[in-house]
Amino acid sequence: MTRKRKGKSKNKGISNLSNTILSILKKERNQTFNYKQIAAKLGVNDASSRNQIIKKLRDLQGKQEIEEVDRGKFKAIINAEYHTGILDLASKGNGYVICEDFEDDVFIASNNINKALHNDEVEFYVYKRRKHGKLEGEITNIIKRAKSEYVGVIQLHDNYAFVVADSNKMYKDIFVPINKTFKAEDGDKVLVKLEDWPEKADSPNGKVVQVLGKPGDHNTEIHAILAEYGLPHEFPYEVEQFANQLDTSITAEEIAKRRDMRKDLTFTIDPKDAKDFDDALSFEVLDNGLYEIGIHIADVSHYLEEGTVLDDEAYERATSVYLVDRVVPMLPEVLSNKACSLRPHEEKYTFSAVFQMNDKAEIKNQWFGRTVTYSDARFAYEEAQAIIESKSNTIPAEVSLTGKTYDTDQKIADAILKMDALAKIMRGKRMRSGALSFDKVEVKFNLDEEANPIGVFFKTSQDANKLIEEFMLLANRKVSEFIGKQDPKKTFVYRVHDEPDDSKLANLQGIVSKFGYKLNFKDRKTTAASLNHLLTEVHGKKEQNLVDTLTIRSMSKAEYTTHNIGHYGLAFDYYSHFTSPIRRYPDVMAHRLLQHYLDGGKSANEDVYEEKCQHSSNMENLATKAERDSIKYMQIKFMQDHKDEAFVGVISGVTDWGIYVEIISNKCEGMVSVRDMTDDHYAFDQDQYAMVGRNSGVTYQLGDEVVVKVKNTDLVKKHLDFNLLGKPETAI
Repeated sequence: MTRKRKGKSKNKGISNLSNTILSILKKERNQTFNYKQIAAKLGVNDASSRNQIIKKLRDLQGKQEIEEVDRGKFKAIINAEYHTGILDLASKGNGYVICEDFEDDVFIASNNINKALHNDEVEFYVYKRRKHGKLEGEITNIIKRAKSEYVGVIQLHDNYAFVVADSNKMYKDIFVPINKTFKAEDGDKVLVKLEDWPEKADSPNGKVVQVLGKPGDHNTEIHAILAEYGLPHEFPYEVEQFANQLDTSITAEEIAKRRDMRKDLTFTIDPKDAKDFDDALSFEVLDNGLYEIGIHIADVSHYLEEGTVLDDEAYERATSVYLVDRVVPMLPEVLSNKACSLRPHEEKYTFSAVFQMNDKAEIKNQWFGRTVTYSDARFAYEEAQAIIESKSNTIPAEVSLTGKTYDTDQKIADAILKMDALAKIMRGKRMRSGALSFDKVEVKFNLDEEANPIGVFFKTSQDANKLIEEFMLLANRKVSEFIGKQDPKKTFVYRVHDEPDDSKLANLQGIVSKFGYKLNFKDRKTTAASLNHLLTEVHGKKEQNLVDTLTIRSMSKAEYTTHNIGHYGLAFDYYSHFTSPIRRYPDVMAHRLLQHYLDGGKSANEDVYEEKCQHSSNMENLATKAERDSIKYMQIKFMQDHKDEAFVGVISGVTDWGIYVEIISNKCEGMVSVRDMTDDHYAFDQDQYAMVGRNSGVTYQLGDEVVVKVKNTDLVKKHLDFNLLGKPETAI
């Protein structure tokens, strides 16, 4: 429903006039205003309104909230200290400002938002405490808009249009002049760019910059998810052209500059549906009894030269985006799937970390540099897992399910078995050092040819996955350690993870105690051990996904920076991202810096790289949100075809407006509105994380199993609503 502009009614009292006048004077606190200027700001010019303004100015002066600087000219008396922070908007129009100056977030009522939008950087002041003791304030200035483009549905009128944003964080419809609708048809889903927000206007003004299609159409909704976060879905023509003209041949001249490892036994282990292979492992038994293990990474930086349109595009994207039905790559296909993909039986330029290890997984020697390699074989994780489970140096028959045969079958099986043993030793050392073990279940969909979900399956990490993980972690850790320990200090791109916030841990304790679990936060080591014990205890239980999710949320966010503070979750003092340059730009930066220092170069400009790190972290965050939205979209699409079925789920959240339920069989989460719980009058009990029936005493608590049925599916808003049928013992 559109919100049309309304003029001020004449001869009626102007609502909220005191706060409005104070807001005007405080926003432009270095200027003075007379009653005529304030009337102009309010868009009124009748005698009644002017008289109200004159009277209110005298009232405020008497209360010493404003002062008369010159005859008839007023200025706000500033008793408040101004702060800056980030606005976090709720769906109802109120919000909170997150500010380092205050321990708690500062509440901002909807009438004090003053045209700020979600995630904007704002200036504000605190003027009172609410009844419950929380700080309350008013936004006085918008320092920086978080975003300028929104996805929504356009509603056309004769001479103008409104775009109703999909996001419930956007509390105003966007006014679009009819000549700026980009030929959109009524009801189309569009991308609209904010242009300005006039002082007297109720809604911001914008223009349509892209027509995405009809709401509910699959491609429209996927493109809308990308557009909402400012992520592209295709490469500009000039970037594709540049990439297609690159020389991707393997030349003798370039090989001569590299360590030649083409004769070393080398193979890849990846998901069975992978199209790009950016890492490979090599394995050799040396005469001294040590194992030489190479972690070989596609040398993307060889093709991606700084200052080119290709590099500029890769930097802007910063990451590949993995949606349910597609990948939006950081690099064009000629690189991501061909030149930089370590495909079997092909020579490739690589950047390698090579280690000599003994049977205890102790590193006796290490080497970093550019190489040329040849992949002897490609394995899916399932095939490598079959070898590990067989404990045989003969490749099992089921491994040949792709129809491939190898002359080096026995050598490869030996290599996988030995590397699995070494990986388990390294993993054990990490766990004893305080690393956290998150084996969260990933939800995956079986899709038909038209990208419709026809089934759900869960992806779990097995020994083959952990083998690859441990050697990638080893390369990432040792590369960053090699540079981080140099004297004098060298600028580098680190992947850091701060210690968890005490208040978040306390909140986690409060929730998991409802399930009978206890945590020990005495010190860093006991905290890590306690969290790992919790994750082990819940494994396979109905509340596993809930507890895993809550534990992850209690952690700090990992990010990229030039300022190393270590990685709490992995229990590493040094860590970087080095092993996935096809899909992550920070890895490309790590490759460039490592080669620069291997060549004897001086420390790179820290400020330049810190800015690049912040950009990469921001883009990673946006990509993660888009990926989650695509999963939510596909879950709702899947549930559309199961409206007549009853499902057993676990209560994953409780609020004063309803309960959230995650279905056990497919991990789809939806909401049961308290308004639809009609068998009793239910009230939210915050201490118990529960809805409690006033008459019956029936309690629906976090973690309880319940039976639900689909009430409504909304693909456009990505909402899934359930009807509650009761608890399993009563509903079935």
